[in-house]
Amino acid sequence: MEGTLQQFEPLNSRQFVIAVKRLADSLSYGTDRSPFLGSGVEYVQSRQYQYGDPIRSIDWRVTARTGRVFVKEFETPKRLPCYLLIDTSASMTISSQKRSKYELALHVAGGLGMACLDRVSPVGVVGTGELDIHVEPSLSRDQIMQWLLKLRRFRYDEKTSLGRRVVELKPTLKTRALVIVLSDLHDPGGLPALKRLAQEHDTVVVQFRDPAETGLSGAGFLRAREAETARGFVTPARSKWLDPNIVDRELKRGGIDHLLIDTDQPFVHRLRHFFEARNILSRGAR
Repeated sequence: MEGTLQQFEPLNSRQFVIAVKRLADSLSYGTDRSPFLGSGVEYVQSRQYQYGDPIRSIDWRVTARTGRVFVKEFETPKRLPCYLLIDTSASMTISSQKRSKYELALHVAGGLGMACLDRVSPVGVVGTGELDIHVEPSLSRDQIMQWLLKLRRFRYDEKTSLGRRVVELKPTLKTRALVIVLSDLHDPGGLPALKRLAQEHDTVVVQFRDPAETGLSGAGFLRAREAETARGFVTPARSKWLDPNIVDRELKRGGIDHLLIDTDQPFVHRLRHFFEARNILSRGAR
């Protein structure tokens, strides 16, 4: 793939990490940050001691009452793995604002990823552009942050592959997962693929929109040029990826939670309210 790698200028790596941690703290505010504290680990029963059981697990009350050594057994909540599907295509990087859709998507992805790790949910990263980016779910903060920092370098000529990546990901998910898509949804094949994915997995779409993309619906036919290929084309202004009402309706029909973020508007409060109201980040407890 041709093209020169670019990097965001407004925030250096240290500032980016700080911004991500602040967003994660905001998303985690007022919640139980770990399922292994307090009521997060539930007592199930006591059983007779077996060789190799840790001493700290001894149930001293039952042991004293029966005269035989018993240990406590706990049920540990299982957590759903979280996959962050980040759109790295050219349409995400071209912007009429200081902050592009892509830069904002990485910021949000970082905050969501760290918030999931606070809940001990392993986090994976998948790129939905031309680059083959697939990081298996991990509880390592350093690994996730390193990938987010690497993704700050981007190209202006990368094609979208959201639909294809979703189709490829689906058969690899052996257990139920939380899939969070961060994209402008400029791939016509994206919506059908996401609706199929949502039949088996918890699916959330955070859509990003540049102000230059608003007000286009109802404008008849438009002559446009693809950001990824520079190919000219003519399209009805009410194409799905241009009409937020159609997108929202299609996603809701598929049982997908959907949030639209405009790059020129404050978003932290809306993002936090969206995830809190739907209890999305805490769905993983099983």
